[in-house]
Amino acid sequence: MAIWVCTVCGWEYNEEEGLPDDGFEAGTKFEDLPGDFVCPVCGADKSDFEKQ
Repeated sequence: MAIWVCTVCGWEYNEEEGLPDDGFEAGTKFEDLPGDFVCPVCGADKSDFEKQ
């Protein structure tokens, strides 16, 4: 499991935790998020995330 960081605002997506409130269960890999996923804080594209 990895942590992906938004390079625009610093928000972190933790694969181990997922985003259950948004329908992404714990253990959901970043690569399995939909292509139109955006940062929930600043709206940055999925391509603006880097693996930590």
